[in-house]
Amino acid sequence: MTPLIAIAAEAADQKSAEVTDWAGRIGWVAGLLLFVVLVYWLMRQGWKWRGSLQSDLPEPPTAPEAPGAAKLTLSGRYHGSTTAGQWLDRIVAHGLGTRSRVELTLTDAGITVVRPGANDFFIPTDALREARLDKGIAGKVLAEGGLLIVTWAHGEKLLDSGFRSDRAAEHTAWVEALNSMNHTTTEGIAR
Repeated sequence: MTPLIAIAAEAADQKSAEVTDWAGRIGWVAGLLLFVVLVYWLMRQGWKWRGSLQSDLPEPPTAPEAPGAAKLTLSGRYHGSTTAGQWLDRIVAHGLGTRSRVELTLTDAGITVVRPGANDFFIPTDALREARLDKGIAGKVLAEGGLLIVTWAHGEKLLDSGFRSDRAAEHTAWVEALNSMNHTTTEGIAR
């Protein structure tokens, strides 16, 4: 027999080692699964706790029956709302922290925010304070000017809501239109 054939025959006879400690392996897998479930549960409890801390925030307004003719529309993503000037302080009460697709419509009455799969809301014209382009909001950071941030009054708080259009060139038109509608100064808001 040639050495090459002998090596091939020996390799064919070799088998993988038998798993002898099934209980140990099952225990490790079960422990890992329990750890993942625990981490998920803790994250969910933190989200609920944050929502209960923000329970003083009223329910967001809904769009009026006849808001008027559309001045601008935007399709894109809603990235959440934060306390104005504090881009990491996410608002989770009433579903305002839920990211989703969005359809925005600007009318003389305000901004209608339609979110498939999440709660829709309305930002009345008299609640608008400012619009600007920015690079980030809680959990989302983009290139400079990548987000349309709308500052608005809701209850006793000022909120920043972040939107990103499917066509980023639309952001500038929205900022100009919203700031021309704005009659309230925002001096003193930290950024």
